[in-house]
Amino acid sequence: MRGTGDRVRQGYPKAAAGLKVGLLGGSFDPPHLGHVHITRRALRRFDLDQVWWLLSPGNPLKPDAPAAMARRLHAARALVRHPRVQVTDIEARLGTRYTADTLRRLAALYPGVSFVWLMGADNLAGFHRWEKWRDIMEQVPIGVLARPGEQVRAGLSPAARGYARWRLPKEAAPRLALARPPAWLLLSGPMVEASSTALRRAGAWIR
Repeated sequence: MRGTGDRVRQGYPKAAAGLKVGLLGGSFDPPHLGHVHITRRALRRFDLDQVWWLLSPGNPLKPDAPAAMARRLHAARALVRHPRVQVTDIEARLGTRYTADTLRRLAALYPGVSFVWLMGADNLAGFHRWEKWRDIMEQVPIGVLARPGEQVRAGLSPAARGYARWRLPKEAAPRLALARPPAWLLLSGPMVEASSTALRRAGAWIR
């Protein structure tokens, strides 16, 4: 990939053509074991080579700014210690505000890499409120993983209903990364009761 070495030196994640990479975006404010659980399940069930945590500079749907990026990066890297997981601030480096724009830039920066957008079922329930959410559905396959109490709401969401014909059966999970978008899949299974909001409310993470 042209210019790969320069990007790696500047702190960009490293991925060679042919790899299957899951992208788990969010504020991670704070990161928690639910993020780790989703990541490990995605690596295994979707047969991914890597998962990147994309720590967002800020969430346009949330009124409050997250904790400082350096603090969130440090906490995330201390929490998830896995040779195939990279914690990155690439969205801040790219200067992208919306996921659809980030995906376009990543496709240009990493030709030949098969990306999968990863999200919890709680995110799918509100996915129709994301900026350019249909563009996201059309750009990359999407892997949705179970979150406590969210499966029914996610399955009935506008995004799920609008793209029902492109929903894949769970048996297709190992092939999701190579599926032609739009393609998405909702996995049920074991869940971890943890959320950033609950941790902040409990005073476990002071901004």
